[in-house]
Amino acid sequence: MQFVLASQSPARLALLRSAGLDPAVFVSGVDEDAVAASLTDPSPSELVAALAAAKAEAVVDKVAAIHPDAVVVACDSMLNIGGRMVGKPADPDTARERWAGMAGKTGELLTGHAVVRLDGGTRAKETSGWEATTVRFGTPSPAEIDAYIATGEPLHVAGGFTIDGLGGWFVDGLDGGHTSVIGISLPLTRRLLAEVGVSVVDLWRRSAS
Repeated sequence: MQFVLASQSPARLALLRSAGLDPAVFVSGVDEDAVAASLTDPSPSELVAALAAAKAEAVVDKVAAIHPDAVVVACDSMLNIGGRMVGKPADPDTARERWAGMAGKTGELLTGHAVVRLDGGTRAKETSGWEATTVRFGTPSPAEIDAYIATGEPLHVAGGFTIDGLGGWFVDGLDGGHTSVIGISLPLTRRLLAEVGVSVVDLWRRSAS
């Protein structure tokens, strides 16, 4: 059975590879703003779950044509800071504004997960879930924030920060799952895979077992 990651995130891919998987990558290309706009006053968890489901839905037919026996996993992350849900900053000015509001505060990083199992090219089972992790931000100086934004990293990640890259210098701590903040919760994914009848150990590369 092929594990399929419905995401172009290099951080998610690297995390899964380090955890013994060899995912096939299918980029969903979902218009996240359009999906969010179609929802009526969603809760933070409903929003990320709906976005993850839309990403899985966007690729499942393409996956079925190439990998008829597969499990598709899609994720979406957003940061709830000050009661506002934010995704990737649109530009350096937005990233700078975000960091001005995050520095020295706490936020909640939510990641929605959607899983679809394909057997013989048809949907056999599907499930979804979400996880929230509290992030305690440090207080980088304006010069440090400018330097960080200049790298371009915060423009490509939910909330404008990472913990597994340069942004890790500016995060004081986490309360919850750190892999969820990277973009895909390994414990939650394992449980969701089990719900569709797949054991993660059966997906490990032979060299990892």
